[in-house]
Amino acid sequence: MSPELLSVLVLAVVFVIATTRSVNMGALAFAAAFGVGTLVADLDADGVFAGFPGDLFVVLVGVTYLFALARANGTTDWLVHAAVRAVRGRVALIPWVMFALTGALTAIGAVSPAAVAIVAPIALSFASRYGISPLLMGAMVVHGAQAGGFSPISIYGSIVNGIVEREKLPGSEITLFLASLLANLVIAAVVFAVCGGPKLWRQGAVVETGTAVAKGDAAKGDVGADSGSGSGAGGSGTGGAGTRTAPAATVTRTDAVPAAAVPLTAPVVATLVCLVALVVAVLGFDLDAGLTAITLAVVLSTVWPDDSRRAVTEIAWPTVLLICGVLTYVGVLDEMGTITWAGEGVGGIGVPLLAAVLLCYIGAIVSAFASSVGIMGALIPLAVPFLAQGEIGAVGMVAALAVSATVVDVSPFSTNGALVLAAAPDVDRERFFRQLMAYGGIVVAAVPAVVWLVMVVPGWG
Repeated sequence: MSPELLSVLVLAVVFVIATTRSVNMGALAFAAAFGVGTLVADLDADGVFAGFPGDLFVVLVGVTYLFALARANGTTDWLVHAAVRAVRGRVALIPWVMFALTGALTAIGAVSPAAVAIVAPIALSFASRYGISPLLMGAMVVHGAQAGGFSPISIYGSIVNGIVEREKLPGSEITLFLASLLANLVIAAVVFAVCGGPKLWRQGAVVETGTAVAKGDAAKGDVGADSGSGSGAGGSGTGGAGTRTAPAATVTRTDAVPAAAVPLTAPVVATLVCLVALVVAVLGFDLDAGLTAITLAVVLSTVWPDDSRRAVTEIAWPTVLLICGVLTYVGVLDEMGTITWAGEGVGGIGVPLLAAVLLCYIGAIVSAFASSVGIMGALIPLAVPFLAQGEIGAVGMVAALAVSATVVDVSPFSTNGALVLAAAPDVDRERFFRQLMAYGGIVVAAVPAVVWLVMVVPGWG
């Protein structure tokens, strides 16, 4: 067996063990880098560490530290309530609020699972109370997180753009961001239309004071659920929290909305200013996202040290370990020539477009059961020699790989899908699990072919 083939098989074993044994893929990848690098490639420690992504380490730590501070001091809660108030509680718009909110959180630097973990419990609670399909709401949250996930200052965006830069591929940060945004927006619109979104327009509006306004039969249904008895159109309930009128009703429900809006305190204001400053610094002045974020986090921590003590423990250390481990192993593959060998093998298929769609499907299938970021960290370098032939546009191929590897995160086997499944109250979890699995299968089957047709075939970049 050739050393190159052996190193690829070891990578496959890493993915299998990480999926079946719940071991951090990054830790496995570090061990694999040490074993393969030392025993197969004859590398010393410096050669193994040559692929360690120091710049991405700072990005991961910096932005997740800043975001952890925002979570600890209530800034993210304030953003959630502000988003709901912005649409005046209209039930049909709530799924889109959750889509936009998770997208905004990941776009400014939140790790996708962190954004989903924050928004999903609120979103699924709304779904339970107002008859919204949990599949619809869960899909909107996950696709929202991925829609913003490739902004130039996001975790995913920084990782992919960093890989593209290190591999000296043509790249476009804005194209990558817009490709993921539009792909997830289209998918979300389809899910909204299929899973009962149009019917939500007939429901009432959730008002921040705890009042729900409904129309016609929807009003009667809500009141009937809350009232112990009723006396017709003008009667009042004796055992509940509602009053029935015709043809419309104002229903007071103590469980209708989240807790009272978070006050705009000094730490919240300062954190919002820091988030805006991060965007301006990175996009306007081309400063490093990681160094800027960690500097802003240090400023906030100095002024409010209590928040800092909690936030440091919430830095996404598992994600940091995963990314640094996988990319270190990829560096070993590069050192021993596996990247070139594999790329030439894919290119040797003789049909570049066929090779491209196969890579997209590999990314989607594996990512549905493993780490999306880890898959991108491995696939993009593997595609470098193939892209170097110039027959496939690098910008479009990278965007297609990124979208294919992340839209499948709604699978219940992925972190985001599992968070959605766990956050859904009052549902048959086995049935919901099957729905998520079936929906994830549809996405895996359809999306790679579509993004290949839209992004790769026209030859972007």
